[in-house]
Amino acid sequence: MTQDERRMYLIRELLSEEKQYRDMEIPADEQQQKRLLRALFNIRMPKPVSPDFLEVQDQYLQEELRQKGITDVADLTPVQDGMYLWQGDITTLRCGAIVNAANSQMLGCFCPNHGCIDNAIHTYAGVQLRAACAEMMAQQGHEEGTGAAKITPAFNLPCDYVIHTVGPIVTGRLTVRDKELLASCYRSCLELAEQNGIRSIAFCCISTGEFHFPNERAAEIAVRTVKEYKEQTHSEIEVIFNVFKDNDLQIYRNLLR
Repeated sequence: MTQDERRMYLIRELLSEEKQYRDMEIPADEQQQKRLLRALFNIRMPKPVSPDFLEVQDQYLQEELRQKGITDVADLTPVQDGMYLWQGDITTLRCGAIVNAANSQMLGCFCPNHGCIDNAIHTYAGVQLRAACAEMMAQQGHEEGTGAAKITPAFNLPCDYVIHTVGPIVTGRLTVRDKELLASCYRSCLELAEQNGIRSIAFCCISTGEFHFPNERAAEIAVRTVKEYKEQTHSEIEVIFNVFKDNDLQIYRNLLR
């Protein structure tokens, strides 16, 4: 199959799963098809899927990521000992683990084509990630607490694992508790990575954006918590601070210079 044929196959299969979508017209434009496919991935509940679907999906997603370009942590230059600053799409980073800013359900973002990192990670990992998260949460029996972390395979992403953490949601004035919980996210992720023998971990800007944590304060907590952890534990884990926006890049540059 060509990439176009894979995309059409996946769209048709996903539309056929839901009665209300079976007669939906598939757009002819490639970019509109990609948006439709991503939306269908986003709204799909965790449920069984055929081996044929997974084979085509995996080939499609891996080719999409290849076309976007993979960045290997080994090719990055540290800004401090064992610490890196990288601006880019975290779904294209090859390293031990990437951190997902998840919600308390831990099932990914169900909003079609939403711009959050949770949506992107679940989209390009494939439907297996939501299924793995659903199984994990069913075993736990309750929603994930803020500041904790869980680990899953990365499936189609170039990293080995995804570590999911629920950051604090800031409503109104930033509190001491908000700051404590954000620091807990970073410590929990680092501890979980070490327990699983992971040698490099990429942090997104946890709790900023949709969760309204002020970007500069969040970055200060991130850098301080990572440095304290590495000093206290003598850990040699490599930490990548991943940013997407220019504003966050400048904030981290100032903190790490």
